Amino acid sequence: MIKLSEREKMSLGEPYNQFDPELIQRRKMMRKQLQEINQIDDNEERNQRFMALLGDAGDDFFVESDFKFDYGFNIHIGDHFYGNYDLTLLDTCPITIGDHCYFGPDVGLYTPVHPLDAEQRNADVEMGAPITIGNSCWFGGRVTVLPGVTLGDEVVVGAGSVVTKSFPDKVVIAGNPARVIKEL
Repeated sequence: MIKLSEREKMSLGEPYNQFDPELIQRRKMMRKQLQEINQIDDNEERNQRFMALLGDAGDDFFVESDFKFDYGFNIHIGDHFYGNYDLTLLDTCPITIGDHCYFGPDVGLYTPVHPLDAEQRNADVEMGAPITIGNSCWFGGRVTVLPGVTLGDEVVVGAGSVVTKSFPDKVVIAGNPARVIKEL
């Protein structure tokens, strides 16, 4: 039987040890790098440095400062991406974003899952679930996307929405929890 590393277990959404030395080191490195990069005024230099920390990112990648994430290696972004100020991607599990996606300010995509059972939480059980965003999606400001959500192509998410479940292509969703308010 092959023994998985804590990083592999984490990325697969299995219970893992968040205090694993490799994971702690990566988070420390990311905090230090992001603190430095977010201070860079030159857009091209800042975004090239961000891209170097991600799993992959396509052409025409642009994120304003203050971009935050945990690991970077679980973030996969397609072509023509724009992220406004204060973008947070907690990438315990993979976050996959399609082509031509635009995120307003203060958007957060969160893959970590904490157990509902208090004993498990107290025992530091950590897990996650991936987030997948289709092509040509637009998120208003202060959108929150929770673990395990998949959004289809051409989804528009209204400002302030909390997306707790998956939605198909070509819908406008809004609210807390988000619900379909219009089909496109």
